[in-house]
Amino acid sequence: MKTLFKFLIILLFINYSCSNNEAGVDSVIDETSSQNSSEKKLKARQGLKPIGTGVMMQAFYWDVPAGGTWWEKVESKVQSWSDAGIDAIWLPPVSKAQNGAFSMGYDPFDYYDFGQYNQMGSVETRFGSKTELESLINKAHNAKLSVIADIVINHNSGGELEDNPYTGTPYYTDFNPKSGKFFRTNSDFHPNANCNSDSGVFGGFPDLSHCQPYVQDWLWKRSNSVAKYYKNVMGFDGWRFDYVKGFEPWVVREWKNAVGGFSVGEYWDGNASTLDWWSGEAQVSAFDFACYYRMRDAFQGNDLNKLKGDMLWKRNSRKAVTFVANHDTDEIYNGKLLAYAYILTHEGYPTIFYRDYEEWLSKTKLKNLIWIHNNLAGGSTSILHVDNDEYVARRNGHNNAGLVVYINNSNSWKERWIETNWSNTRIKDYTGNSNWQPVTQGGKWVKVQAPPKSYTVWSPK
Repeated sequence: MKTLFKFLIILLFINYSCSNNEAGVDSVIDETSSQNSSEKKLKARQGLKPIGTGVMMQAFYWDVPAGGTWWEKVESKVQSWSDAGIDAIWLPPVSKAQNGAFSMGYDPFDYYDFGQYNQMGSVETRFGSKTELESLINKAHNAKLSVIADIVINHNSGGELEDNPYTGTPYYTDFNPKSGKFFRTNSDFHPNANCNSDSGVFGGFPDLSHCQPYVQDWLWKRSNSVAKYYKNVMGFDGWRFDYVKGFEPWVVREWKNAVGGFSVGEYWDGNASTLDWWSGEAQVSAFDFACYYRMRDAFQGNDLNKLKGDMLWKRNSRKAVTFVANHDTDEIYNGKLLAYAYILTHEGYPTIFYRDYEEWLSKTKLKNLIWIHNNLAGGSTSILHVDNDEYVARRNGHNNAGLVVYINNSNSWKERWIETNWSNTRIKDYTGNSNWQPVTQGGKWVKVQAPPKSYTVWSPK
């Protein structure tokens, strides 16, 4: 009888809980399932290529096809990307945003809805379902690729209208996500009782207040915080922080200290000194916008002298993530392949843009440059010659022979004597753009060449 009584009490308790806290029960079930899968996901990370030893693929572009098929499309490509020398893929924001199935994710609503809750007008995100996302991450890990999450924590969108005692006017700051995690109200946004503002707002969206302990707890401190859930449950390996101009560098630093993983910030500024400052304060990498704008000026303006300009990779190559195009900006039309030849032979961690690799440029040539980056482009950089049409630089080698890259932006073949690191050594062009195989002199000098509007990369045969 005593056993039966206990059983009835348990049934009553479960029934009461289900009827009064459905989201809470879902959360408990979700957490239990999450804990069971964490060990498998951590094990799957063993054997991943170290981030930075290869090349990152930006695995999306603005307005990829809607309809929930993008995760499946990317999954079909991860093994071939890995075979080509990619070491990580950067995904768009993966959680449910205000525009539901039509959103690119940069207007985040529920950080824990990966396409499994019916809210914001859809169940799936633009890219697919939670199940499809998990399948993609698992397939990427099996292909030895790390997966980088795009983290949007400056602003939120999709909240309900509520009175705001700090401004005296109502605003859209009442967030009630169906995941049952990270509810938000006006005190979690600027202005509030503790903080009036931070570095900046974006697009008129409610500006998340990182000074509030509740916000910090849910973003990175709690055991089921966004940071820890994304890493330990979903299986993400690193972070790309969106619009970091909107909040202080310590936010990124604290997130990184809480969960680790490769981290890079989008500090959109062409000043290399500013990028170096932000990277140092945040203690993470930064996209090298200074390099991007110098390349734009060099190749669009047909003046390679611009490549002499200051860039983050020249100041701190270990913190520079270089790129030729991304989902926000694509201004290098003339000589885009030459720009890739530049970043894939120079210091920094280079990124390939999905559409350049899969649609717009020669995949064969990009694969060749990725191979060159991964196998020859080691050590410090020495710039050997720069003028309006020609750029020649030497990588001095680190556990490899190094290389000489010759970029020719003119309309005719060019030849130039340059000093290498190799004495009495036969060298070849690893791009196949020249069939020369000269032998360096005893003093390490040699004549090399490059075809018009093209490039060559030289190293010992």
